[in-house]
Amino acid sequence: MTVVSALLIGVLYVCLNSLVPERHRRPFNAVMVAGAGAAYLSGGGLGPWEFAITAVITFCAYRGLGSWTFIGIAWLVHTAADIAHHLHGNPIVPFAEHSSLGCAICDPVIALWAFAGGPDLRSTTPAALVRALFRRPQPATGPRE
Repeated sequence: MTVVSALLIGVLYVCLNSLVPERHRRPFNAVMVAGAGAAYLSGGGLGPWEFAITAVITFCAYRGLGSWTFIGIAWLVHTAADIAHHLHGNPIVPFAEHSSLGCAICDPVIALWAFAGGPDLRSTTPAALVRALFRRPQPATGPRE
């Protein structure tokens, strides 16, 4: 049940973010992942590593203000932190023993959406979403200003 509910939470997060206007969607997600990066600071149980993880996620979130790729990277770093907390630290929700495991399952769903460019799912078919995820950057044409 943990796996199914975690996947559904990730999909719900993506769907709700599709309601955010496109010009605000990336900055909003950068702020969200930065907040998620600090979730364990008040007692995650990994000591000084909590600060290192938070610093990496904060850097990626800052870079995510201009790049969906960095938002995806930040969610994957948070996934690694969730796994470490599930195995060796304290859960993200103190009264829910498997909350860090659930978070580790949910976060990659959000990361994949971010790597696809955070598209509006209301107007995107599954095939278009897969194409966006695996698109190749187009080479720059013409002189740069």
